[in-house]
This record gives sequence, structure tokens and C-alpha cells, in this order.
Amino acid sequence: MDVLQWSRLQFGDTAAFHILWPIMSIGLVLYMFVMEIMWLLTKQEHYYRQLRFWTKPFVLTFAIGTASGLPLAFQFGTNWSQFAQTAGDFLGNILGFETTIAFALESAFLAILVFGWKKVHPLVHLFSTAMVLLGASISAFWIMAANSWMQTPLGVTFSDGKLVVTDYAKAICNPDTLVSFAHMWFACVESTLFMMVGISAIKLLGSSPTETKGFFLSTFKFCIGILVVVAPLQLVVGDLSGQVVGRYQPEKLAAIELQWQTNASGTGAPLRLVAIPSDAQQRNSFEVAIPGALSFITTHDPVGTVQGLASFPANDRPSTAQAAVTFYLFRLMVLLGVLMAALMLWGCIYWYRGKLSVAHISRHPWFLWAWIVSIPFGLIATESGWMVREIGRQPWIVYHIIRTADGVSTGLYSAEVATTTLAITLMYVVFSITFVYLVAKMIARGPDLTSPLP
Repeated sequence: MDVLQWSRLQFGDTAAFHILWPIMSIGLVLYMFVMEIMWLLTKQEHYYRQLRFWTKPFVLTFAIGTASGLPLAFQFGTNWSQFAQTAGDFLGNILGFETTIAFALESAFLAILVFGWKKVHPLVHLFSTAMVLLGASISAFWIMAANSWMQTPLGVTFSDGKLVVTDYAKAICNPDTLVSFAHMWFACVESTLFMMVGISAIKLLGSSPTETKGFFLSTFKFCIGILVVVAPLQLVVGDLSGQVVGRYQPEKLAAIELQWQTNASGTGAPLRLVAIPSDAQQRNSFEVAIPGALSFITTHDPVGTVQGLASFPANDRPSTAQAAVTFYLFRLMVLLGVLMAALMLWGCIYWYRGKLSVAHISRHPWFLWAWIVSIPFGLIATESGWMVREIGRQPWIVYHIIRTADGVSTGLYSAEVATTTLAITLMYVVFSITFVYLVAKMIARGPDLTSPLP
């Protein structure tokens, strides 16, 4: 592979690994914040125990997220210096905001959250937890603002070979930012809650003491309770996100749906469930489709117009291979989302029927195993969505302004980038093994149910 391909692989590899930890950080600290509010309002012990136990894996996700994010920042200078030089006036400021406003806020209050028990007033501790949640969420906002600007760039003009910001408000609040931020934030929460329920199912299926099972059954119920609120909102935001793509990035939508030809007036575009694209024929050689469904979903009109991939110049749209990748990754994301929704409904039914109790839950091993299998569903779905988002934008690094090939650094050799890619990947493998080992020890040890309450 050439330098461009290796640089894309390295950035994609780094981003795909790094994103896991902010996902879990946001989800865990939201859960902790809810538990602390309930603890202060009711003084019921099990809320306090939930908060203290899940703080431990949260700190671990924060630490690995910080370490794994550093190579991303360096790669803008090492691998993508042409892009950084051209778009740095905007992206440099936005990423600087993320560090100085969001990450600094989260880091400053983290110590009080972890070590402040019995040292600060309970309301001060709650405020610290809220600030950590706010900092993590603002961090996600700035990252999404930067990436969304690359998807739908506004508020800039070219001057002396550089993108100069003419309207910061328009650039930050571009059409994609708020919808994508909400979609990502809900994905963080939903992914983390499914992971926590799956972990709880492991403990409920094992031979843990009754008190420990009671603790993890509480986690099980609390997470499902939050999912009942979050999951429907995610469906609404996901629909809005699709409409934004259809309006501002029609090439990407055509690639995601393998829609080669623009549907004729008065005829709806079909939604393809399975397809095999043929680049030479500019159509799908095989497909299974639902007539008119794509038009209805993307335009809310059964005969709405959906532009075809062949209507765009070949060098200005994703390649056939990239379109096929986005097509199946998008369907993987949707499939996992449907399975997660079905599991949530199954859990609600069991809860309504009184089966979510320590005495009854062990009688339903298939129910617990379903949740155990679903542990990575949210993370895989989120990763798939990000790949669709980035691959579907090609060949542009800034949509319709800067091509990806024009953003890569000059003077690099493929062997150099390949070597650093391998080194970074090995480091991330070590991080992953360490995380799984330490969390497994935390789960095996279980919660501390005997320490005095503050």
C-alpha cells in the first residue's frame, strides 16, 4: 500500500480503538450521576453501592481513553500535515476547545469524584460528578463539531491556499453537528448500558452469593429503566441523521443504499436488504429489495426522489468497493439496533411479569445468555456507524473542498507509516488485554457491601 492508504489505515485504526473509551466513559458517568442523585434523595444504600462500584471501571476507561487519544493528535502533524496546514485555522481551534474546555473540566473534577467522599459536602460531590459528565459530553460535542464540519463545511473561505473562518457560529453549528452529537451521545449511553447488563447477567448466571446477585440484579433493572428512555430517542435521532445525509451528502446516501440510478418521477426508490454491486454495469447484479421503502424512509414520501450513484462523477463519489462496505456496515448497525431494542422489550416484559428477582432470574438461563451475547452489540454498532460516516464521505476529507489524497503529508515512506501503525496496534492490544483483565478482576471480586456509608 502507498503512504495515503497506510495513513488512512493508521488513523482509522487509532480512531476505532480510541472511540471505545469515551463511549464507555460517558455511559458510566451518566449512570453514576443518576445513582448519586437517587442516593441523596432516598438515602437507600443500594444506590450508593452502585455508584461506588461502577466508579472503578469508569476511572479505567478515562485513563485508557486519555492515553489512546494522544496518537490521534500527533497524526494530524505526522501523517496529515497538508490537511492540517489547509484546515488548521478551524480544526486547530475546535480541537483546542475540546482540550482546554472539556477535557480540563472533566479532569479537574475527577479527583473529587473519586477521592472526595467524606472530604467534601455531599452536594459538592454530586456537583463534581455532574461536571465530569458535562466535561465528557462537551468533549464529545467538540469532536462531533469538528467531524461534522468536515461532512458539511460552512462558514469558511479559501485564502492563500488556506481555509479561513468567516463565521464561527455557522461553521460549528453546521447542519450535521447537533443531530450527529445527539446520535453519538445516545449511542454512548446505550452501548454502555448493554455492556453493564451483560456483565450483570454473567454474575446472575454464576454461583455468586445472594447479596452479590441482588446488587447486579439492581444494575440490571436500573440499566433497563434508563434504556426505556434512551432507546426510543436514539431511533428518532437516527432518522433525523439519515435525513441530513440525504439532503447534504446525496452521494453518501446513494452509496449506503447502493442506489445506482435516480428513481423515476412518481416511483419510489426501493430499500435493498441484500445487494451485490457491479461497477461495470452501474447497477446491482443481485438484490433483494422492498419497493418504495427507501424513498419513504429518507424523504418521508413514498415517491420521494433519491439520487443514484451513477448520477455523480466517478471521481467525486465513493468507489464501488467503498459503497459495498458502507452498504453492509450500515445494515449491520441497523440489525444490531433492532436486536438491542428487542432485548430491551424482552427485559421489560420479564420485569412486568415479576421474573426479574433473585429467586426467579436463574430459572431463565436463555434470557441471561442473550444479554451476555449482546455485550459488544452497542460498541460494534457504533463502530460500524462511524465507518459508514467516514468511508461514505470519500474521496473527500472536507466534503467537496479538500480531497483525502491532498491532505496526506509529503516526504513520508510507506515503511515508516506501516511500522508506526504496527507499533500503535500492538500498544492497543496491550491496552485491551489489560482492561479486560482488570475489569474481570473487579467483577469477580464484586461490590463492597460492608464498608460504612458516608
